Amino acid sequence: MPLPCDPPPVAILSGSNSCGTSPVLRQSMSRSHALLTGLPVSLYSIALKEHKVIIVGLDNAGKTTILYQFLMNEVVHTSPTIGSNVEEIVVKNTHFLMWDIGGQESLRSSWNTYYSNTEFIILVVDSTDRERLVISKEELHKMLAHEDLRKAAVLIFANKQDMKDCMSAAEISKYLTLSSIKDHPWHIQSCCALTGEGLCQGLEWMTSRAGLR
Repeated sequence: MPLPCDPPPVAILSGSNSCGTSPVLRQSMSRSHALLTGLPVSLYSIALKEHKVIIVGLDNAGKTTILYQFLMNEVVHTSPTIGSNVEEIVVKNTHFLMWDIGGQESLRSSWNTYYSNTEFIILVVDSTDRERLVISKEELHKMLAHEDLRKAAVLIFANKQDMKDCMSAAEISKYLTLSSIKDHPWHIQSCCALTGEGLCQGLEWMTSRAGLR
């Protein structure tokens, strides 16, 4: 049964995009955190084996733009996410249920309500935002210490690589101290959400990891 104010599910009949992804069920569900707390993932999924993914990062990192590039291979004009967007995509017969979670400071304390059953974390980093990289580092290592994420693999997208003076993936890896992460598989990928460059490579890494589960 749909929740109050939920839009009805819309079946997408188009073919796969350049990353080989196919949208199965599209439910654009930005809503207050209160409506999401405690709800089982099964309310938003179909009866198939799915791999739950949370897409996190600071505000304006490009999380929602990346999500809809995965789905439609095009740029969707977005506004700051309040609550979350959730979409399901298929890559080479592997189903991912992706939760794009708002990154504003006031929302980060509620990220942990989405952690249950998460298999993959996608952390999106604004490669031009040097001043707040320390915050991304703190949030990442806080997540990895959480009991519900003890088995999660981590994909870091170093976004906005098309911008002047952006940091390289190697620089960001060093700042985030990724080499210190021993208990979680991780991969960092340079990308540009606006053009889609680098996104397919990140998805390929996730798909290969999903095949090991």
